[in-house]
Amino acid sequence: MWRQVLVALCLSLWICSPDLTLAEDPYLNRAYQLMSETPLIDGHNDLPWQLRMQFNNQLNKVNLDTLETTHTNIPKIKEGRLGAQFWAAYVPCETQYKDAVRQTLEQIDVVHRMCEKYPDTFKFVTTSQGIMDAFKENKTASLIGVEGGHSIDSSLGTLRTMYQLGVRYLTLTHSCNTPWADNWRVDDGSDPIQSGGLSPFGKQLIVEMNRLGMLIDLAHVPVSVMNQTLTMSVAPVIFSHSSAYAVCRHSRNVPDEILLKVKEKKGIVMVNFYNDYVTCSQKANISDVADHFDHIKKVGGAEIIGFGGDYDGVPRTPEGLEDVSKVPNLVAELLRRGWTDEEVKAALGNNLLRVMSEVERVRTQSTNNPGLCERCCNLQHLSMPGTEHRELCRLAASY
Repeated sequence: MWRQVLVALCLSLWICSPDLTLAEDPYLNRAYQLMSETPLIDGHNDLPWQLRMQFNNQLNKVNLDTLETTHTNIPKIKEGRLGAQFWAAYVPCETQYKDAVRQTLEQIDVVHRMCEKYPDTFKFVTTSQGIMDAFKENKTASLIGVEGGHSIDSSLGTLRTMYQLGVRYLTLTHSCNTPWADNWRVDDGSDPIQSGGLSPFGKQLIVEMNRLGMLIDLAHVPVSVMNQTLTMSVAPVIFSHSSAYAVCRHSRNVPDEILLKVKEKKGIVMVNFYNDYVTCSQKANISDVADHFDHIKKVGGAEIIGFGGDYDGVPRTPEGLEDVSKVPNLVAELLRRGWTDEEVKAALGNNLLRVMSEVERVRTQSTNNPGLCERCCNLQHLSMPGTEHRELCRLAASY
């Protein structure tokens, strides 16, 4: 009789306690251990857009400790061991030629205010060292990425101003052409080719982003822009939320030949979790997402992989990755598939930290060389004629 009672009690504890359940999965245990040693850095989260859509950016009307209408809140962040997050400052393409700059500044502002309202959870940072400092303080390092070149209104002055406000990457396009760059939709025929990739101004923008120390994000661009940017940029580039084209043949994903160039440039592809980019259908699961990690590792190596969930920016997420709290399950799946601890830690955050540090190094090298044209053209590995590059530098300074 007592034995039966004891068995029933143990069973009820096992069902009710997630910690006891987790303790029985050695891969998940190992995932948590690795995530305590290396920050999980996610390349793209659209919570700021949800704050705009649901609350008109009025943070006094939202409590991130209890919010349940988003993929992201503070309890989910803590459960998911989110070490650092690039928050997207996104506004729709419909704002182009209208008030895109103002609306983008409002999204930058809401990220700053979010960090100020929850200082025990978030720490606003702008450098690779800042990410590690926040991680040591057990806070989520918060960075800003502007999602879409239409947000700068074809102005390098606006780009520089946003950098001063803490923006650390610009996604060159979203889902519309800008006057200086084509977007990913030209590759599937949804939009017409306008610039043939990057216009002369678009090339000036690449030079200026290198000089500033701003990450160039190639998510949302066509293959032509990928190729041009990878050839021009001195610093490594990122795909903040894109997956592998060979696994899901969607134009938002990265073809194998580009993965090889990202490897050569020592950049990073941060895998997107959106079902439509994972399986090219409305349904996906953790295993499907892990297939993208495996493929990118096979083609380009574990050193070019990162996490770019796209939470709160997509209507569908994979089974088992429903929100930011579930990411440790994906880390466990990679370990289950034979990824080494070092490979997992590279994908978690070490790859992005390396890329960001190199972008910062290129910026420092530019600053330490006198004269704008000279310091641009003294940067190493330029794959374009010196006279052409000097002209781009000169023009960049004039905008």
